[in-house]
Amino acid sequence: MSKRIQDLKTPGHKFQQRLWEIFKAPGENLSADQRFWIGFGLLCFFTTLLIHNPLWRGASDIEYKEGDIARETIISPADIYFEDEAGTEAIRASAADVVRPTFSYEPQRAEEAVLGFRSAWENLQRRRVAGNTNRNPDASEGPDWTGAGGDGVGRVFAERAFTANEIDAVTRILRENATGYIYGDQERQYLGNEVLIIDRQRPTESRVVQNPIATMSALSEVRARLGDGLNQIRSLSERERDAFIAAVSPLIQPSIIYDAAATESDRKALIDSVQPITVSLKRGQKVVDQGDIITPGVLLHVTAIRNYSSSTRQLNRFLGLLVLITALYWSAWKFIQHRGIVPRLALSEQKTFGLFGFIVLVQTVIMAIFFRLADFTASQNVDAPLNDPSLWAFATPFAFGSLLMTLLADRRTALFLGIFSALLAGFLAPRGLEFAVYAAIASSVAVYGIGRYRNRQTVTIAGILVGLSSALIAIAIIAYTQQPFILNTILLAIACGLASGVITAAVTAVFLPLCESLFGVLTDVKLLELSNADLPVLGQLALRAPGTNQHSHAVGQLAEEACRVVGGNSLLARIGSLYHDIGKSAAPEHFVENQMGRNPHDKLKPSQSAKIIISHVTYGVKLAKEMGLPQRIIDFIPQHHGTRTLHYFLKRAQAEAREDEEISENDFRYPGPKPQFREAAIMMIADSCEAAARSLAEPNPENIRFIVTKIIDAILSDDQLDECDLTLRELTQIRESMIRSLVAIYHSRVDYPGYVPPNSGQYKAVPAEMDSEERGLRYNNPADIPISKGGEIEDEAIDRTIEPAVRRKNR
Repeated sequence: MSKRIQDLKTPGHKFQQRLWEIFKAPGENLSADQRFWIGFGLLCFFTTLLIHNPLWRGASDIEYKEGDIARETIISPADIYFEDEAGTEAIRASAADVVRPTFSYEPQRAEEAVLGFRSAWENLQRRRVAGNTNRNPDASEGPDWTGAGGDGVGRVFAERAFTANEIDAVTRILRENATGYIYGDQERQYLGNEVLIIDRQRPTESRVVQNPIATMSALSEVRARLGDGLNQIRSLSERERDAFIAAVSPLIQPSIIYDAAATESDRKALIDSVQPITVSLKRGQKVVDQGDIITPGVLLHVTAIRNYSSSTRQLNRFLGLLVLITALYWSAWKFIQHRGIVPRLALSEQKTFGLFGFIVLVQTVIMAIFFRLADFTASQNVDAPLNDPSLWAFATPFAFGSLLMTLLADRRTALFLGIFSALLAGFLAPRGLEFAVYAAIASSVAVYGIGRYRNRQTVTIAGILVGLSSALIAIAIIAYTQQPFILNTILLAIACGLASGVITAAVTAVFLPLCESLFGVLTDVKLLELSNADLPVLGQLALRAPGTNQHSHAVGQLAEEACRVVGGNSLLARIGSLYHDIGKSAAPEHFVENQMGRNPHDKLKPSQSAKIIISHVTYGVKLAKEMGLPQRIIDFIPQHHGTRTLHYFLKRAQAEAREDEEISENDFRYPGPKPQFREAAIMMIADSCEAAARSLAEPNPENIRFIVTKIIDAILSDDQLDECDLTLRELTQIRESMIRSLVAIYHSRVDYPGYVPPNSGQYKAVPAEMDSEERGLRYNNPADIPISKGGEIEDEAIDRTIEPAVRRKNR
């Protein structure tokens, strides 16, 4: 049996079980109210986070550059005092770059060089004279040279006596090259276009030198020229010239020296003199109109407003928005609580709100993504109208949420969700009012533009309607905002509006089966799929219990018509009827509609018979759950019998019991519960009425009215309808509907001349070879039909060997 049940499981059952295993664990220790309000808080928080995340820039925070066109009118939200630190630092950096490097000038460097050479030369000559006088034995090695170049230079100079002209020439060349502005090669990097030179001898005087590299000499160049000048003295040998170069070249030193301290002091003074760039705005002050050019001044004001919004007020805005979103969700919860009866929706109020919140959350994610995509697409284009993000934003599927709720629930809730989403679109969009109106109208078209959801093409049709209406609304908004009617603008708006409808249909098609499984919603399409006769469970029922199968279809017709009369879910009632007796497939021959003359209960004890009959409910529920049938369909199985008692089996058991034997009424009572919703109550009535009408030998209008009235009165007297929301007026409408339907189904057949129908007694057993339509018992007198005190038809309890008159007497 378990293998057969596995084969009968419907698609999506494993998915539902997996979802339940994932989500049930965290809240096992919490009450239902606690879980609801925790979920409510998380829903408000995440919705707010999607609309305004303090950690990243929102879609409406447009980043402008100088020369851009303002996409919206910008107004200061408060009194703002803003110091542009970046701009100020840029000016200070520019100021630092224009500070002239400061150099110290040493004008005496040339004389110091000459004096150093002459002093060393004269010292050498004195030592030579002193050495000759004392006849120093080491004089051949040369006297000590105190100048640059070392002892080697001194030995060269000691080899001969140099003339005064030669020494004067060397001195002259040294003075010529050591005079002027000479800088160290390592300080070349500081010589820009201008330098400031301060004379050390006259510190109060300074001069600015233009193009210093052209007017100054590097130390390496001066020393090279010095060597060239000494090479011009013809009387000197090459060895002597090299000695003089080695002696005098180190004496030439830079005459201008980079003064890092003075330069940095000037730079700091100039930087300190730069005043900070500040912006002062008053609350409500208009910064720029939509369509104006962003000038440097306007850009500074826009930066001030963005800085204000992104720093000092981010948390305030988030908290304020959280309060607003919470208030909106609270309004939605109250609306769902007081919206009245929704015949098509079998969800509790909490679960309906969960579905509402899930759809809104998904809708918010989609809107946030599309607004960002619109902004990004516009930023990649420079030509109008492609650079207008408001046109691209028309492609956002605003109607997705309301269309999905229409297909899953009812139009009132769907319309409320559409208005709710439109308000959220107003928070997200850069032009909130226009897009809120656009979203509200598109959602209304999605809600009221389609009929009942009876096939999957309904989504496609809805998408087409939404696309066409969105295109028209987009053109209307362009006209309202006084934008020029340019062909490219109109074509782009129409294309984006049509794309909105296509995307709405596509996204709805993706989320529709997910929501059906996640929330256990029974849509009309899902119900129609369950009516497929090729489903294994219905095929098994038709094969094993053909009488029960026919009875189920007949009950479905009665219940469907009655639901239409009172405004119930007629399709749900019909599909529930198909499955309400699937438990009879375990022992079909023990139920009268499947019997063909022989009654197995005649050989069983009443308690055994009651147990078998009652077990078709418990086994049916078990089978349905293991198959993965929706819970609303499963509810029909126990509720269509309620808590009624198998009255005739109970009486038989009491009659056959010994004097000391106690018979418990609970052993003969269905487990229940009583019908909890109107469709189950209607099916309880239809189930008994169909069985009774089938037992009539003459199903004329009078007999049918008699049994229907008797059954409904019995069910009412047994308090079986206390827990559903049927009114007495609706019961009257149901009674009349049942009578009309039964009369139409079991109308009298025409008597043909010469035909004598076989008839013996007040009821007759049907031979086995007759068609299943004629199975069971037939009663000439409607009062003989075994209707229990709870309105149950108990043909199985009838002992067919006893005359009807005797049986009526023994009741």
